[in-house]
Amino acid sequence: MTAPANGLVQAWAPRGLIEAPWGDTLTPLAAADGLVAVSLAWRDGVIHSIDPLPAEAAAPTCVLLPRLVEPHAHLGKAFSWSQAPNHAGTYAGAMAANLAEHQTRTVAVVEQRAEQALELALRHGYRAIRTHIDSLGPGAECSWQALLEVQRRWRGCVDLQFVALLPVEHWSTAEGEALAQRVASHAGLLGGVLGPPCKGRHTRDAVHRLLRLADRLGCGIDLHLDEAQIGPAEGMTVLVRALDQTPVSVPITCSHASSLSLLSPGRLERLMARMHHHQLQVVALPLTNGWLLGREQGRTPLIRPLAPIHQLQRAGVRVAVGGDNVQDPWYPGGNFDPLALMAQALPLAQLAPWDRSGLMPFTTEAARLLGLPWDGVLRIGAPADLLLLQASSWSEALTQPPARQVVVAGVAQTGLGSTEILHTDSI
Repeated sequence: MTAPANGLVQAWAPRGLIEAPWGDTLTPLAAADGLVAVSLAWRDGVIHSIDPLPAEAAAPTCVLLPRLVEPHAHLGKAFSWSQAPNHAGTYAGAMAANLAEHQTRTVAVVEQRAEQALELALRHGYRAIRTHIDSLGPGAECSWQALLEVQRRWRGCVDLQFVALLPVEHWSTAEGEALAQRVASHAGLLGGVLGPPCKGRHTRDAVHRLLRLADRLGCGIDLHLDEAQIGPAEGMTVLVRALDQTPVSVPITCSHASSLSLLSPGRLERLMARMHHHQLQVVALPLTNGWLLGREQGRTPLIRPLAPIHQLQRAGVRVAVGGDNVQDPWYPGGNFDPLALMAQALPLAQLAPWDRSGLMPFTTEAARLLGLPWDGVLRIGAPADLLLLQASSWSEALTQPPARQVVVAGVAQTGLGSTEILHTDSI
């Protein structure tokens, strides 16, 4: 890294991510896609000033974003496709390959995968990742051991949050109680899978016990919920009914929520109102869902279940978008690149970053969902954790992976394979 942690850059930035005391008399240079031209300076790793470039100024040649947040990943199994492929692209095939790969994990294997992932994440502009950890079976202990060490080494560059992933029913056992206490000691979250069929009393009781356990320990919850093309919203229905009887004070995230899109408009509206009442949060995962769900042999799917992002936003439910699986049995692509995720979500979820509702799931809502100290809004006093793209519009930024410069706490990262587009003159 270079020093000092002071700098100045002139760039296009999304107007919706800027909080600055500009007077009404100022007319900044603006583009049609929601970008405005700014001069942003920082001192000692903190944003010191944000000033608009006047309309007569020369147009900048880079786009400025906060460093971004990945709200849903699986670092322990990333890059395992070559070892455990799922060429059929089915959910059942992914599960079988995942279970087989899980038997072969070691501390060294998981560390190598996580290191590869975080090197890419830092280079591409992530500052925090929430990762789910397979927490039952022979590969569980080595996965936790490896990822806790990786978390320690990468703290301050790319921060990690952990979710213990296992069957919801396991939290009702003595072993589950002990694991929950361990997860709580590492500020982690309790997770699990809740999807069809889940109408039995056994499942309902397990969800109630999970809620009580998480609330007692102060652990958030993040469930793989309704990742399915059948039984629309069965898991979400069980969850909101349980919360009616067992309210909690900890945050609850519903990852996937794919089959909600199969509900009729009226049923969806009623369910979303209850989700909003219980302050549930959603992480939509369009890439893995688009690959696995709605699949029929020899037929192109006409309906691909995906969390109804726009409807959830209108209902007041916080929604973030994540990349989920990277080159593992669940999805063969991905490379921990937030710009690639935005570009691929553009057609799948019809989220346009020049619209506030299209940008928030990748920026502020993802940061708030993880409960991070900084929500990603560019304001005076915020961290100078920045991502500079060699592009002059959203279209250029999303057409192909642009050259980029990453700034961490005011210091430009070097050796990351990026084009130098940052001016770090001391101010």
